[in-house]
Amino acid sequence: MSARQHIAVIGAGAFGTALAAVMALDGRSNVTLIGRDLALMADLRADRVHDAALPGVPLPDNLHFSAEPDALEQAGLVLFAMPAQAHDAAAHYYGPYLCSDVVVVTCAKGIERSTGRLLTDVLKASLPNNAVAVLSGPGFAADIARGLPTAMSIAAEDLNVAEHLAQTISSPTFRLYASNDRIGVQLGGALKNVLAIACGVVEGAGLGDSARAALIARGLAEMSRLVVALGGSADTVRGLSGLGDLVLTATSHQSRNLRFGIALGEGIPSETAAGGLVEGAHTASIAVRLARKNGIEMPVAEAVAAIIDGRLGVRAAMEALMTRPITTE
Repeated sequence: MSARQHIAVIGAGAFGTALAAVMALDGRSNVTLIGRDLALMADLRADRVHDAALPGVPLPDNLHFSAEPDALEQAGLVLFAMPAQAHDAAAHYYGPYLCSDVVVVTCAKGIERSTGRLLTDVLKASLPNNAVAVLSGPGFAADIARGLPTAMSIAAEDLNVAEHLAQTISSPTFRLYASNDRIGVQLGGALKNVLAIACGVVEGAGLGDSARAALIARGLAEMSRLVVALGGSADTVRGLSGLGDLVLTATSHQSRNLRFGIALGEGIPSETAAGGLVEGAHTASIAVRLARKNGIEMPVAEAVAAIIDGRLGVRAAMEALMTRPITTE
């Protein structure tokens, strides 16, 4: 672990800004939010409000902003908060400015589309000298930035590192629980987006709350199967980064994935329904690919991928799920 105390968050979207803000809310003056947009970072520095990502949420006076990658040279801890599909490019761009004793934490919830790699593997390939951890769990950016109570998971290969990170990042309103199951924490965060889309489809199609409950329960079961097949723990799936995040994302209209699913359920084509970044739309087909490769059945993910791709209508997909062979639970 680095002796340098400065913390840098790369990615000035809603979640990255919220993470930087909640750490600065604790009175720390050693937190810097780094973004590529020079004009945006200047506006944030002057106005202390991110109107595009977190409208109406004031940012702490002691939070620093920079568009210069060399700001990372003072950091002992770096959080990657850009979208999942941008991680590889970001690691190559920012990597030369990172010291080898810096721990890098991915905060995105997704899987690399082109390769099926988990984001810790993406970062480790580009940053082989740095320890890589993952932060995930149930937390909306606006709630975090406002200082509303939130609990999430942070996982590293070495549990001692995870515990140190939990102590370093946590604040009075933002509590992290340590884990050494990076696979389970990452897959929980990525796959719950797919299941949230499924729950949105149910809502949009007017299929009832009983169907939503069934999807959450059966979706959790198929999530567990893939996590275990890839070397993670089923216990992790029952924790914050699995069940906790799934319940939040599958029931709250703050969730982009749920809203996307609702639009699909109402018959709006996927390319029109998205209206912005929807990580679950990318993850569905990747999850299906990984499941088939590992001999795992994931019928809910299969149905979501088929609906998004236009291969199945909503009613046909739901009928396929309901007519599967009866098995034990």
